[in-house]
Amino acid sequence: MRSDNLADPVRDDGQAEFEIVELLFFAYRDFISDPDAILQDIGFGRAHHRVVHFVGSRPGMSVADLLDTLGITKQSLARVLKQLIDAGYVRQTTGPEDRRQRRLFLSQKGEDLRQQLLAPQLERIAKAFSGLGESERAAVKDFLSRMCNDDPTAFCGALLSANDGKEP
Repeated sequence: MRSDNLADPVRDDGQAEFEIVELLFFAYRDFISDPDAILQDIGFGRAHHRVVHFVGSRPGMSVADLLDTLGITKQSLARVLKQLIDAGYVRQTTGPEDRRQRRLFLSQKGEDLRQQLLAPQLERIAKAFSGLGESERAAVKDFLSRMCNDDPTAFCGALLSANDGKEP
C-alpha cells in the first residue's frame, strides 16, 4: 500500500479492488519466495518450478498439454525442459499410440524436488486457512477460480472439478 499521503484516485473513488491487487502482488511474492530460494541453490528458476509442479501433478502429460497449461510457446519451454531432463528431474517417453507424442514424468529426483518446493507453500496455505470455516475456505477457492481467465481448455475449472480441489 502507498506510504505517502498523496491522493489515490482509485481508492478515493471507493474501489477496494485496488487493495486486492496489492495484496495479490504481496501474497504471490511471499508464496513463491521459499521455492525461489530452493531453486536458486540448484541453478533453476520459476519456469523450472512450474514444469516440475504440473508434470508432477499430471504424470504422463504430453508436451502439448504442458504448453497449453503454461500458456507458453514451444521455444520458451525447450530450454527449461532440456535442463530438467539433462539434470535427471524429468523423463520423457513416446506416446503409446502416437510415437511423435512426448509424454513427461518426474523421476524420483524430480518428485523429491517437487515435494520440497510444495511443502512450504502448503504450510503457508494451512497457516492462512487456520481459523477459517469451510464456507470461508470455499469462498477463497471460488474467488481464486474466478480470477482465472476464460480458457478454451477450461483448465482451471477442469482441475477443480476433477480433483474436488485436492492435489491429484
